[in-house]
Amino acid sequence: MVQPIKKIALLTGGGDCPGLNAVIRAITRAAILNYGIEVIGYRFGYKGLYHNNFMPLTMETVTGILHRGGTILYSSNKDNLFDYLVDDGHGGKVKKDVSDVAVENLKKDGVDVLVILGGDGTLTSARDFSRKGVNVIGVPKTMDNDLASTDVTYGFISAMSVGTEFIDRLQTTAKSHHRVICCELMGRDAGWITLYAGLAGNAGVCLIPEIPFTIENIAKAIKKRDEMGLPYTVVAVAEGAKYADGTKVIGKIVEDSPDPVRYSGLAAKVADDLEKVIPNHEVRSVNPGHIIRGGDITAYDRILSIRYGVAAVELINEGKFGNVVTINGDKMGYTSLEEVIGAAKIGQQKHVDPNGELVKAAKAIGISFGDE
Repeated sequence: MVQPIKKIALLTGGGDCPGLNAVIRAITRAAILNYGIEVIGYRFGYKGLYHNNFMPLTMETVTGILHRGGTILYSSNKDNLFDYLVDDGHGGKVKKDVSDVAVENLKKDGVDVLVILGGDGTLTSARDFSRKGVNVIGVPKTMDNDLASTDVTYGFISAMSVGTEFIDRLQTTAKSHHRVICCELMGRDAGWITLYAGLAGNAGVCLIPEIPFTIENIAKAIKKRDEMGLPYTVVAVAEGAKYADGTKVIGKIVEDSPDPVRYSGLAAKVADDLEKVIPNHEVRSVNPGHIIRGGDITAYDRILSIRYGVAAVELINEGKFGNVVTINGDKMGYTSLEEVIGAAKIGQQKHVDPNGELVKAAKAIGISFGDE
C-alpha cells in the first residue's frame, strides 16, 4: 500500500536561473492547496541538506516571488554529497561520500519526497539519491535550453530576452560610430540563447558553438554589410563558440566544481583579432555576463514555471518517483532520471542543428555564422 505523502522538501542546485522562484511557488501552493502537504526548502542546495539547514515554505513565504529571478532557497554549484569536501581531522580536507547523512536528515525531518530543481550535475545526484531509496522528483533547470528530454526549459526565454535587449541597445551606438561591437552571451556549449537573441536583435553575425568560425569569414561578412550601406555590425558571440581550428576561450577552471570549466573572454579575443584585419572599423567588445540571468522573469517563463511546478506535484500525488518533469509540444510529461542523466553523460544534450530551419532562416536574411 502506498503511504500518504504528508511532507515534501525542495532544494535548488547549480547556477541560478530565471524561474526558480516561480517553480518553488507553484510546487508549494499546489501541494498545500490541493493535497494539504507540508513543504520545506533546504537552503544552499545539497549543502543545506547535509547540514539540515531548511526553512518552511508556506503560502506566506512564497507570496510575491512569482516574478523574481534567483532563488529564495539560495544555491550552490559545488556541492556533491557523494564526493563532498570535509575535514580530515588533521587540519586538512578530504572528499568523502556523505550521502547517508543527507538520507538520515530527510528521515529525521519526516520528508516523504525530495523535489530537486537543477541541471545535469544536480540531477545526477538526484538520480543517485533515488538509487538509495529516496523518493525523488526532478524539475529540469537550465537557461541554456540544452536538455534533450524537454522542448524548453524555464529561464531560457527570459535570458534570451535580456540578450536581445543588449543587442538592440548595441545597435544604436554601433550605428552612430560605425563600429563593430562583439557581445558575449552565456549558454556554455549550446548556442540557443545567442541564436535566438541574435535573430531577434538583428545581429549581423552570430557565433555559436555548433558552427566553427574564422576571423576571415567574419571580416568578409562585415565588408559585405559595408558595401550594402550598413557600415556597422553587432556580432552576437556565444561564450562556448570555437574557432575553426578548435580554439575556445576559457576564463578559468574551478577545481572543486562538478563542472569546472568557466567560459569567458571570447568576445574580447574576437574583437582583437578582427581589428587587425578590418582597420577601417573600431572594434569593441562587451560581456553582460550574469546580467542575463538576473532580474525579473518574462510572462512566458512565469507561466512555464507554474506548469512545471504543478506537474511535479501531480507526479508526487501519483507516486511516480525517480522521474524528471518535461514538456514536449504543449503537453507536460516526465522522463526517468536514469534516462535523462544517461543521455547527458554520453553528450546527448540538445544543440542547435547547423543545418536546421532556424540557422537557414538566419542565413536567408543575411546573418553570417562565420563559417563561409
